[in-house]
Amino acid sequence: MTSPDSILLSLEGYTDIPPGKVASIVTYLEMHEPPATSRTTPLGGYALERLTHDLGRYRALFAQIGEPWLWFGRAVMDDASVSEILRHPDIEAFALVLDGVDIGLLELDFRPENEVELAYFGLVPGTTGKGIGRALMEEAIRRAFERPVKRFFVHTCSLDHPGAVTFYVRSGFRPYKRAVEIADDPRLEGFLPLTCAPQVPIIHPRDPGAQQK
Repeated sequence: MTSPDSILLSLEGYTDIPPGKVASIVTYLEMHEPPATSRTTPLGGYALERLTHDLGRYRALFAQIGEPWLWFGRAVMDDASVSEILRHPDIEAFALVLDGVDIGLLELDFRPENEVELAYFGLVPGTTGKGIGRALMEEAIRRAFERPVKRFFVHTCSLDHPGAVTFYVRSGFRPYKRAVEIADDPRLEGFLPLTCAPQVPIIHPRDPGAQQK
């Protein structure tokens, strides 16, 4: 018997997801040392600015980058919780800035012992494919291994940019695990605009009294 908050997952074929939910395949990747081909690409005219005490700026950048891909990890958290994360001494959150405009987000989480997680990484729409992401990733790798860590890891899901996994592999990460993630659709919960991520259509819960057609 399953609880109201669980479903039986078929390992062969399809599994129906309840209306009002979103589902994705999560890919976990890791590296244990900087790749041999890694090089330090100058950020050029770009600057990294810490977001430790700038919640509003962080939220705006997170939304601009993440809403097209249904990022909701921080959107569902209240301001106090996000501020606590940003102020933690083992969290490094940066805005990538060009000509005074925020165009990228890099967040490193050093809280796991001897490890670091690439918690969030992305560019605003219209800036991909220009080598900016490569330079920002190399900066992330450099900062990660400045500390005595044994593992640098990240996870991404099938709701994210379709080139995310390929980009991480090219950057030196190795896939090691998959998972299925099921969550309440954050658009229906009011955490994200109903119009964002149209490539992931909203499946509205049916009226319990309505008949299925």
